[in-house]
Amino acid sequence: MTEKQTLDPVTFEVLKNALTTVVDEMAEQILRTCHSFVIWARDFSNAICDAEGNTVMQGTQDIAVHVGTLHFTAKAVIEAFEGDIHPGDVFAINDPYVGGTHFNDVRIIRPVFVGDELIAFAQSAGHWADVGGTVPGSFDISAKAHFGEGLRIPAIRIWDRGHYRQDVVNLLTSNTRAPGDVEGDLLAQAEATKVAEREILRLVEKYGKGTLLTAFAEVQDYVERLTRRRVSELPDGTWETEDYIDGDPSAEEGLIPIKVKMTIREDQILYDLSGSHPVIGTFLNAGMGTGFSGIVAGTKTFFPEVPLNSGFYRVIDANLPENTVVNAPWPTAVTGFCSGAYEKIMNALFELWSRVMPERALACCFNLEYLLIGGRDRRTEDAPFFMWYDWMVGGWGGRNGKDGSNATSPVFGVGLAVQPFEGQERLSPVVTSAHHIVADSGGPGRFRGGCGVEKGGTLTQLDDTVMSYCCDRARSITWGIEGGLPSIPHGVWLNKERPQGQFLGAVFSNVEVGEGDEFTRPSAGGGGYGDPLLRDPEAVREDVADGYVTVEGARRDYGVVVREVDAELAEWEVDEGATRKERAEIREKRLSWLEEDPEALAARYRGGEVGTSELIRRHGVILDWGTGELLPKTTEGFRAMLQRRTVPHWQNGSPRG
Repeated sequence: MTEKQTLDPVTFEVLKNALTTVVDEMAEQILRTCHSFVIWARDFSNAICDAEGNTVMQGTQDIAVHVGTLHFTAKAVIEAFEGDIHPGDVFAINDPYVGGTHFNDVRIIRPVFVGDELIAFAQSAGHWADVGGTVPGSFDISAKAHFGEGLRIPAIRIWDRGHYRQDVVNLLTSNTRAPGDVEGDLLAQAEATKVAEREILRLVEKYGKGTLLTAFAEVQDYVERLTRRRVSELPDGTWETEDYIDGDPSAEEGLIPIKVKMTIREDQILYDLSGSHPVIGTFLNAGMGTGFSGIVAGTKTFFPEVPLNSGFYRVIDANLPENTVVNAPWPTAVTGFCSGAYEKIMNALFELWSRVMPERALACCFNLEYLLIGGRDRRTEDAPFFMWYDWMVGGWGGRNGKDGSNATSPVFGVGLAVQPFEGQERLSPVVTSAHHIVADSGGPGRFRGGCGVEKGGTLTQLDDTVMSYCCDRARSITWGIEGGLPSIPHGVWLNKERPQGQFLGAVFSNVEVGEGDEFTRPSAGGGGYGDPLLRDPEAVREDVADGYVTVEGARRDYGVVVREVDAELAEWEVDEGATRKERAEIREKRLSWLEEDPEALAARYRGGEVGTSELIRRHGVILDWGTGELLPKTTEGFRAMLQRRTVPHWQNGSPRG
């Protein structure tokens, strides 16, 4: 690390902020010229990298998972074209096995020259709605190798010294279901990198090449110094935990562990993910780049005041064993990493950092999910191919002293925007029928997890259409910390209110659907923080009035008995005597509830005697939510998780609260 700073403080600060503005201008260019609705909803990120490929600056709304990998793809281009990079060149790459994310995230990279000297790279990563493969949207859970997931693009040249290589672009677009959108987005991303080139050269003209190159280096050194200083103020030590993927569909049921050991040693952070499960037979594995990015994003969440660039990465030493779900090699399927291993790494780190920085504690947050519907749109005579590509907001975990955020973008990328229904309905034959906050979805705790939402839709004039869903946590349900309780399961229902209604689960692909079919799905809330029996009864009453908690949920999860005064005016009152009695009874029984026979509880569930939330939160029992069949190994693992994260923080038998 370079301790000496050679730029004067004013020039340094001006250039640091100017570089951020340049990247934000790239984003504005993309928003005004992109073709696909997915990218318009901000599923993209940009960065400036130095001549060695190190990230110098990101923008203010870029997506965490992209930013943590952009230096890898810049370096991959440098390695592939070493000695053969020229002014006017532009490259493309999406390869997750050299540090990219998944095949849909295509990076466009432009070298920036001053005269004959290469001084920087401008990079734009955008999620293309389809890159081929076996299903629309390129999310196929049955894929065990990448060959069914779509185009793998190694570092290739798209512009050669200013000449647009239409033949290469045609090769890419011809292997997708939306060639017009793909080329349009490619051009929008390339234009964004051109904006960056123009602004970088403007800064060179104003401040001089040497000054700007010094700023590139010192911005990274500044972030490293700031991060090391913050880490050195924390206690040394080692902390361990694990999170889970729901299961491996190619094997018997059972949670898939991702184990994380974190060590703080003076001003360095070491992560060891040894012991994580071997690669699984579906696309929820993470590649090397996204495994590292999950570590970066999880860590950065607890250092919000620190900018993010390659200087931050110097403080982190990560061991990601190959051939595991956190570092899957070629040709393992990895497209669903975002809903699989990636966010599990992040949430595991949230728990570890909550122990180190309890003032910033954060329980588990809801899982990123994508619902994809693709087919032929019969609303026009030529029945073009359509892609309805949707993600939802959900609840973040409860915090130390504050409830979790309701209906918030996933931790995967807080910059993601909710797609407006009007735009979706204009572009696709899918009508949104419902979108609302789900009561009782926030994990109960002294500080409640944020609430998730439910979204429903109806299919209209379409043919040859299939549905796919990339999610998780139907079984490894969003958990609480410090005594907090879990949220609710993810999963999609098809025609739920009809006799032929079917629960499709939290991960599936290529399900045939037709005109008139209806679907609905919830997003989970966040996990709770602290013992729910210590929550202020008045806070529970307010939750009932706001529609975040039902009267039944208040009694079941918090032991708070609420009576209606005037429902139309949202007026309720707490029955203090009944609440004391209810809480005492829960304290007396809740340990034994976690030891009741799972088979008997599953039978009671199928008979309608026990509901989903009661089964999960009181008994720690996990079922196949479509059939009601007990999942014994999963239940064993889930109960063990509750015994580790939740039970030790309960004050059973105490009269408090």
